[in-house]
Amino acid sequence: MNFGSDNASGVHPRIMAALAAANDGAAASYGRDALTAQAVEAVREMLAAPDAAVFLLGTGTGANALALAQLCPPWGRIFCHRTAHIETSESGAPAWMAGGAQLALVEGDAGRMTAATLAQRIADYPQVDEHDGRNAVVSITNATEWGTVHDPASVAALAGVARDGGMAVHIDGARFANAVAATGAAPADLTQAAGVDALSLGGTKNGCLALEAVVFFHPDRARDFAFRRMRAGHLWSKHRFLAAQMLAWLDGGLWLDLARHANAAAGEIAATLTAAGHTPLVPVEANEVFVRLPVPEIARLRAAGLRAADWPAEGDDAGSATIRLVTSWATTDAEIAALGAAL
Repeated sequence: MNFGSDNASGVHPRIMAALAAANDGAAASYGRDALTAQAVEAVREMLAAPDAAVFLLGTGTGANALALAQLCPPWGRIFCHRTAHIETSESGAPAWMAGGAQLALVEGDAGRMTAATLAQRIADYPQVDEHDGRNAVVSITNATEWGTVHDPASVAALAGVARDGGMAVHIDGARFANAVAATGAAPADLTQAAGVDALSLGGTKNGCLALEAVVFFHPDRARDFAFRRMRAGHLWSKHRFLAAQMLAWLDGGLWLDLARHANAAAGEIAATLTAAGHTPLVPVEANEVFVRLPVPEIARLRAAGLRAADWPAEGDDAGSATIRLVTSWATTDAEIAALGAAL
């Protein structure tokens, strides 16, 4: 019953096989190999963005921080949900890599900003002169840190508010595959068609060993990004091993198959918890489930083998606490059945 994190799952066999194949012989380094060129084209095709600038990386924090630094000047401000990963879990990397940019936190239920809450927060920072800094970027997490998703209309509404304020739009897509699977939308409709400028596309949580990509839908936004990636130490010398993962991940829609499995497993866990009298705190739309349980019950489940993260939430008290259960491409029916039996 390992529901601790989708980072805890292994590498999908097809992706591992692609890595093994890429290991045969030698190839040009630093992204000058044939596989990287193919991977860039594969990402463009998936996003219906033939002119996009695509850069492969190995970590999600690196992808987010570098993308935001590219879009935001040191005197700029990045708006994001108050529970966004860039705020809670990246050790200040976006602000540091942007040379001192600020994060402005936005409210919203279940991890989601709305156009209204975003506009209200932007109004707290009127733009008069150089004393005020610059409102520069809106960063949308999709799927959110609470396992909910933004559909195309939601992304477009947020992007519209950003555009009205002269800001760029970034998607933290560490679980972008889960958002696409949950909404059934075309990837393009959740990104460029909705007004998004840059996407951090995550594969590590969804079957890959280490794979992220930064995608700029307008190539002019990517000016000198290659230098920024190099300066930050995020340019892999044996770049073909990133590219091999991307090609295998996208091939035949594997990335969506894996995300659909994870989302479905989360739905089954939600149903299992509900049947036992424990309704999840927020709608289960992607691959995360949040539930508040009596503290002794949590201890009993962990003694029975449950792995789940503590997730303090409003409404917890001395006798109850919230835990997070995360599913992945590798979650099995047996694990879900074991949870049901333990409950």
